[in-house]
Amino acid sequence: MCLDGCAHALLLSFLQQPITACLLSAAFFGALGSSFIYGYNLSVVNAPATYIKAFYNQTWIDRYNEPVAAETVTLLWSITVSIFAIGGLCGALSVSYIIRVLGRRGTLLVNNSFAVIAALLMSLGETAKSFEMLIIGRFIIGVDSGIALSVLPMYLGEITPRHIRGSIGQFNSILICLGVFTGQVLGLPELLGQESRWNYLFAFLAFPAVLQLCVLPFLPESPRYLLMERRDEEGARRAFQKFLGKDDVSEELEEVHAEARAQETLQAVSVFQLMKSQTVRWQLVTVVVTMASYQLCGLNALWYYTNGILLEAGFNQEIVPYITLSTGGIETLAAIISGLVIERIGRKPLLIFGFTAMAVFFSLLTVFLNFQDRVSWMPYLSYICILAVIASFCSGPGGIPFILTGELFEQASRPAAFMIAGTVNWLSNFAVGLLFPFIQETLQTFAFLVFVAVCIVASIYLYIVLPETKNKTFMDISQSFAKINQIPYPSPSHEMEMVESSTLWH
Repeated sequence: MCLDGCAHALLLSFLQQPITACLLSAAFFGALGSSFIYGYNLSVVNAPATYIKAFYNQTWIDRYNEPVAAETVTLLWSITVSIFAIGGLCGALSVSYIIRVLGRRGTLLVNNSFAVIAALLMSLGETAKSFEMLIIGRFIIGVDSGIALSVLPMYLGEITPRHIRGSIGQFNSILICLGVFTGQVLGLPELLGQESRWNYLFAFLAFPAVLQLCVLPFLPESPRYLLMERRDEEGARRAFQKFLGKDDVSEELEEVHAEARAQETLQAVSVFQLMKSQTVRWQLVTVVVTMASYQLCGLNALWYYTNGILLEAGFNQEIVPYITLSTGGIETLAAIISGLVIERIGRKPLLIFGFTAMAVFFSLLTVFLNFQDRVSWMPYLSYICILAVIASFCSGPGGIPFILTGELFEQASRPAAFMIAGTVNWLSNFAVGLLFPFIQETLQTFAFLVFVAVCIVASIYLYIVLPETKNKTFMDISQSFAKINQIPYPSPSHEMEMVESSTLWH
C-alpha cells in the first residue's frame, strides 16, 4: 500500500511536469554506458575465474616450458581483480580536469573509448597469448568506471527538475545492479561461462559503450554547465527546453542565475580550495562519510559466504550459480523501488533505514552462521539474511551517496567534490578487498560485526548532520548547512552587489 502511494505521488509529480523522452534517454543511455559497465565488471570475472587461471598457466608453459607456480597464479589473479579498483581511483582523480575541458556530456562520450579499448584487450588476450592484455584491460575499464561514477551523477543532477532529481538520479544505482545481474546471467555455463567462450564475456563490454555513443551526441549538454561555466545562455535555454519539453524556461534560467550570484566565484574550485573552505566543510564531511560507508558497510564481503551457505543448505554445486542469480535480481528490484519512493520518502530516511536494516540483518546473520552446523535449516535463514542485507543496501545506501554528492555542492565546487568522493569510494573499495580476508581469518563468522559497527555509525551521523534535500534547489541545500558551518546567510546588500556584478556576464 505504501509503495502504491509512493508510485502514485511520483506519477502526480510527472503529470505536473511530464518527463520528456529527451530526459529519459539521457538518464537511461547515460547510465547504460557508465553505471551498467561498472556493475557488469563487478560480477563478470567470477564465472570464468577457473578458465582464466588455466589460460595464465598455459601461457606460462608456452613461454617458459614449465607450469606456473601456484603462488604466481594466485598473484596474477589477485592483480587482475584488484587492478580494477586502482584504475577506478586513477579515473576519479582525473575527473575534475577532464570535465573542465569536455563538459559533462563530452566527458561521458570520450569515456566510451576506454570501454571499447578495454573490451578489445580483454577479449583478444587469449588469442594473443598475453595475460598482460587482460590485466591492462581491467585497469583501463577501471579508469572508465572511475570517470563514469563521478560524471554521470553530476550530469543527471544538473539536467533534472528538482522534483524528480532523486528518481532520475537512481538510474545510476538501477543500472549498476542491472549490470551485476547481467554479468551473473551471461556467466552461466549455458551462455558464455564456458572455456571456449569466456573471452566473449569481456567483448560484451563494448556493446553498451557503442549504444551510448550512438545516442548521447544527439542529447544536450548540461544547461547549468553551459550557462555558468561556458556563459552560453542561448545554449542553456535550448538545453532546458529539450530536457523539460516546454518553451518558457525563464524560471529555470533565473534559478541558475540566482545560484551564480550567490557563489563566491564562478571559476571551478580546486580540491585544495574546497577542503579549505569553511562554507562547505560539513557538506564535504558528509559526502566522505556516506561514500566511505557505501563501500565499508560490508556488501562486497557477503559474496565470500554466499556459495558456502548454499552448499551447507544442501543445494547441489551445479545449481548454486542459478540460485545466486536471486542476489542480482533482489539488487535490481530494490533499486527500482527506491527510485519510485525516493521523492516521497526522501534521501535521509532511506539512507538511515538502509544502514540500520543492514546492521540488524548482519547481526542476525552472525547468529545464524554460528548455529549453522548444529541446526539443519539454519543455512536457509542465513541466505534469507543475505538477501535482506542486499535489499537494504539497494534501498538507499547503494545509490543515494552519488545523488547527495551532486546535491550538496553548488556548480563551482561540484567537480572537485566528485573527485574527492570518487577517491574515497575507490580507496575504500580497495581497502575492503585487501583487509577483509585478514578480518575474516581472525574473527571467522564474527567478521560481520565490524560492518554492523560501520552501519550504526553511519546511521547516527546521518541522523544528526544530514538535512533533507528532496525538492530543494542547490542554493536551498547550501543554506541548510549554513548554521552547522557557522556562516551567515548572504545579506540583502551582499545579494544586491552580486546581482550588479552578474550583469557583466549576462
